[in-house]
Amino acid sequence: MLYPFIIFLWTLLQILIGYNLILPLLLFFFYKITGLFKKPAFVRTEVSEHDYAIIVTAYEQTELLPAVIASILKLDYNNYLVYVVADNCDVSALQFDKDRVIILRPPEVLASNTGSHFYAINHFKRQHERLTIIDSDNLVDRNYLKALDYWFDRDFHAVQGLRKAKNLDSTIAALDAARDMYYHFYDGKILFRLGSSATLSGSGMAFSSSLYIEALKNNPIKGAGFDKFLQYVLVSKGYRIAFAENAIVFDEKTSGTEQLVKQRSRWINSWFRYFSNGFTLLRKGISNTNLNQFLFSIIMLRPPLFIFLILSLICLLINAFISPATAIIWLFSLICFITGFALSIVQKGTDHRIYLALSGIPRFIFFQILSLLKIRSANKISIATRHVHPKNTEGI
Repeated sequence: MLYPFIIFLWTLLQILIGYNLILPLLLFFFYKITGLFKKPAFVRTEVSEHDYAIIVTAYEQTELLPAVIASILKLDYNNYLVYVVADNCDVSALQFDKDRVIILRPPEVLASNTGSHFYAINHFKRQHERLTIIDSDNLVDRNYLKALDYWFDRDFHAVQGLRKAKNLDSTIAALDAARDMYYHFYDGKILFRLGSSATLSGSGMAFSSSLYIEALKNNPIKGAGFDKFLQYVLVSKGYRIAFAENAIVFDEKTSGTEQLVKQRSRWINSWFRYFSNGFTLLRKGISNTNLNQFLFSIIMLRPPLFIFLILSLICLLINAFISPATAIIWLFSLICFITGFALSIVQKGTDHRIYLALSGIPRFIFFQILSLLKIRSANKISIATRHVHPKNTEGI
């Protein structure tokens, strides 16, 4: 009796791991099918500007603030104020337009993304209708707010923009950009088109101010992962998060191995902290027959890329000895994943450095394994990623 039970568990484990390999192609297939019945494009008729609060968060570092503020002040928009929350920063050298940019320095160290956001909210100069969150290492496209308006005008209350790479100065940075392209394509564009929500990315996102306050005012989040919890709360409440691919934020990509390990350890830790919310959302999606909640729960339960890829290779190797036929299925599934990954990055305008960096994927995965080993101490690591641009851009 024990042997059939072990076989059942082994088969179930393989299914739970392997479906992640074919999920991207399945999503792409249904995305193409729905594209055949695409509704006419929405024409924005409202021309009045809405009142935005642009919250820029900085922790311990201010070197990149002048660049991001300069890009914000070039926005093709007039009705906004910028709130710079300089947490544990020296702001004595910061000089900005005082009518447009408000510098806030909390008297006590917050070391929290949501803590910085609410510190800004509590110091709003007026009651802003909408807020958007930008990191201190970002740059924004001049049409960023107008692109957000497009979706707010369609009665969405939460919008995720597109984060493009600001730098591709090393193999790691280029692979980090490739990873972002994969997630934006499947977890943003395709997932939203299929009737679910785009996942939140920590910056380049915007909300109705009242909704953001309602979602997090009684849920203080420490450490990384506030976006993971926030997206769960919003989708659980029945909201859809729109994906605005024309609302572009240029994001500083991780360039060095030490940066990568520290950053990924925080991110992996946040996945382990919040992935179980996916089960709650799955039950809710099934009981409510809610497509948004059902599809989004599947994405929440999916492990980070490198984890299910490593587990898939282990399953392939084991089956090569005990079940060659099953090993062929695993090989086919891995080919499906590679095809799906290629579809996400083979796009018009993809920088050639991203293609050249793909040979560095094994080493990129190796450093993420090191990150996995450090997740227990992840919350003790500074919430800020210190960006260093190496002079040698060859290799990792």
